[in-house]
Order: sequence, then C-alpha cells, then structure tokens
Amino acid sequence: MPTELREAFLFSQLDESQLERVRNMSSEIQLQDNETLFEAGDEARRFFLVQEGQIKLSRLSMNGNEKVIEVVTAGYTFAEALMFSDKPSYPVRASAIGKARLTAVDSRGFLDLLRESTDTCFRVMGDMSMRLRRMIKEIDDLTLQSATGRVAGYLCGKSMFNGQVRVAFDLATPKGVLASRLSVKPETFSRILSNFTSQGLVKVKGGHIEILNVDGLRKHAESSGICGQHISPES
Repeated sequence: MPTELREAFLFSQLDESQLERVRNMSSEIQLQDNETLFEAGDEARRFFLVQEGQIKLSRLSMNGNEKVIEVVTAGYTFAEALMFSDKPSYPVRASAIGKARLTAVDSRGFLDLLRESTDTCFRVMGDMSMRLRRMIKEIDDLTLQSATGRVAGYLCGKSMFNGQVRVAFDLATPKGVLASRLSVKPETFSRILSNFTSQGLVKVKGGHIEILNVDGLRKHAESSGICGQHISPES
C-alpha cells in the first residue's frame, strides 16, 4: 500500500488544509530499478517521501567504490534538512532499489508552511535530532565493532518488530547493498552469515532469515563493542 502523507512522521501533525497545501506543492515520481533520482552536487530544490520501494543513498570513494550511506524505506522522508541551507545541494547520490514510488515536495514552499506552524517546526527538529543521534551511534559501531558484531547487530535489530522478536523475516535489501551499508565486503558478509549458520544461530535461504538462537546472536553483537545492536531501523 502506498504511504499517505499523513502517515509520515514529518506530516503527521498537519491539519487537512496544511496537508492540502503540501499536496499542491508536491509531485509523484516513479523510478525503475537502479534509476537515479539525483546525483551528489545537484541543486536540492525538493525533499522526498518514499511511498513504495527503497531508495539507496550513496557516495563514491576516491578509488571509485560505492559506499551506501542509508537505505530509505516506505514511510520515511529524506533530504528535508537541506531546505535550511542557503545554497542547498545533495551530498549523496540517490537511486532506486527495485521499483520505487516517491512524493517530491518543494522545499521553499514547505519552508513557508513551517514559518506558520510551530508544531511542525519542532517535529522537523526532532526528526533531525534522532537522525543525528543515530549517525553518531553508527560512527561508534563502525569504529568499535568487528564486522561480525555489526552483522549480528543488524540481524538482531531486524528481528525486532513492535517490541517482539520475529523468528523469521525477509531481507528486502540486496545483500550487496547491505554489506556496503555495514561497511563489510560482500564476500565477508556472506562468510559471516555462513558462520552464523554453522553455529546454529540462523538459517539462511536466499534473502529469507530464520533466527534460531537470538540470545547467541545478541552475544556476538554485545561482545564486539559497547554500542547498540543495529545500524539503522530503516535499513
């Protein structure tokens, strides 16, 4: 089901007249697999809500390797913080993982709305604060945790749903993209999953993961570093 504007955190406190203004300043974008939404350095005139599918935010390293910064899933917005810049430009490349449908919102028009809505301003600041804390945690995880710990932490995070442990789930994001997101090589990611399988912690079939021993998996994450157990709830 496509995500409605009101379902997104950023727009959830807007009244109907404000939502209608957002709809009038928005347009829908449909992307095919691997299609680019914008390149790093492009002028940032819009921010986006993912209605369906996934968007990969990435940068190229000096040697030409791609580093996945974030994978944005349905219901989440991205690039909205750039509306506060004097000369905004996108710092990353955005492309679709599979087919994706987005709502593109005019940044200048939304800024005008923010000037009239204190509640929405605080929601934007709250969202930016949560993302900043998540990024700081991610830096700690990438610095202090081993590759095994990061993968274990990611799987622990994915196994949680509404406060309950899921015994099985599907990886909607391709393994190569996840490997880059976790700063490990694809072959290392596969090897770690294989090791977890041989230890009886998980069962892997394609992109389907079955958790056999969540406590054992959590110990791998906790013993590898002092930080939390997953990189990002959206990934």
